[in-house]
Amino acid sequence: MSAVEQAPSKTHKGENFPVASLLIAPERRAPILAYYRFARGADDVADNGALTSQQKLDGLDQFEATLLGKSEAAPAAKPLRAALAADRRLTARHALDLLTAFRMDAVKTRYASFDELMTYCAFSAAPVGRFVLDVHGESETTWAASDALCSALQIINHMQDCAADYRNLDRVYLPQDLLKSCCAPVEELAAPSAPPHLRAALDRLVAKTAVLIEQGEKLPGEVRDIRLSLETAVIATLAKRLNLILKRRDPLSEETHLSKPATLGFACVGVVSALSGLARRSLAPMPKAAT
Repeated sequence: MSAVEQAPSKTHKGENFPVASLLIAPERRAPILAYYRFARGADDVADNGALTSQQKLDGLDQFEATLLGKSEAAPAAKPLRAALAADRRLTARHALDLLTAFRMDAVKTRYASFDELMTYCAFSAAPVGRFVLDVHGESETTWAASDALCSALQIINHMQDCAADYRNLDRVYLPQDLLKSCCAPVEELAAPSAPPHLRAALDRLVAKTAVLIEQGEKLPGEVRDIRLSLETAVIATLAKRLNLILKRRDPLSEETHLSKPATLGFACVGVVSALSGLARRSLAPMPKAAT
């Protein structure tokens, strides 16, 4: 069985953050899970160390062809194709953007600057949030906050996996100019624990990620769907906690993921925070009409 034909290596339950959790209305969950399956399957191809760069690109082309109805080669793309056909408001745009990021992963192993990393996130992370917003019929005015939050989650994942990405794929998402400014060669990612220079670089990236999270925290107040507002509040709360963990712990030698009980606990904090915000908005006085 080829890499394209294989089932995705991970389900949505294995992520750092909720994916179509029970907070989301049941009728909205199916297309989101179909999108996740597509994303995970394509990501597995891009991260397959047994494939050459060209084989990865060919596999991703098969994902695109299957999504667009030109092939049946990639089973993981079929549920999303069906979801798009069932809801004409949805388009393939956000899935195709993801493939752009995975094609970058197939051939690119270094990122020169934070701006270059953010360009990658514009294709690897932002489309995920935008698709969820489209499923809910939300306005594109919510995209800026969503992009920031999704990019923060992506960078958090990069920091958590920085050692494994380097060892297994020779891929380094940590910006090269940031590492250089801290006098931290990429080879330090192979150390059993982060040397001081690498720790300094990680701290600076944590600080940049905190700014993105702050921007993303506006999202729960911008979406109209109450259940989605709760979901995004949970995600923002978890992102803030994970970024704090990365500030306090060494991703080369310590656990930087949340346990399931901790995830549930911080999710509850996010829900309470969102409900409080919704209550404040509902009690706020209406603006007076102009006379």
